[in-house]
Amino acid sequence: MLTRRTLLSTAVAAPAIALFAQTASAAEPEIFMVDGVAIRGTDPVAFFTDGEAVAGTSEFSVKWKGAIWFFASAENMETFMADPGAYSPQYGGYCAFALSKGSLASTDPEAWTIHEGKLYLNYSVNVRTIWSEDIPGNIALADANWPTILG
Repeated sequence: MLTRRTLLSTAVAAPAIALFAQTASAAEPEIFMVDGVAIRGTDPVAFFTDGEAVAGTSEFSVKWKGAIWFFASAENMETFMADPGAYSPQYGGYCAFALSKGSLASTDPEAWTIHEGKLYLNYSVNVRTIWSEDIPGNIALADANWPTILG
């Protein structure tokens, strides 16, 4: 159901997504990274254990799927390595909302959600608000786009 709030939120987020979203090409890596580092250096395990975005450190880091993943502790690093798929963000850490629209966009680790045991990131907190209005529907759309979006 469309409400005035939904329309306003979409109008506010659309320019941001359009500005930073891009049509994928074969050159896009499977994992969104900045300077080779996934999740902008945020510990992926901490979203699950601490319930917040926690900065990792290069002291506790591993390379997985072509990206360097930082952790706040050796314990979190070991937890991740035991089952990386359980802790890594969906869609390689690209914006879940942008994926639902068929595009790629960067993400902000502060704009995160855990839904049904999986980590999703969004471009911004405002975009996450819009994405959260229909998480199952947006996941279904993003899941359909993800297999082909990288080329």
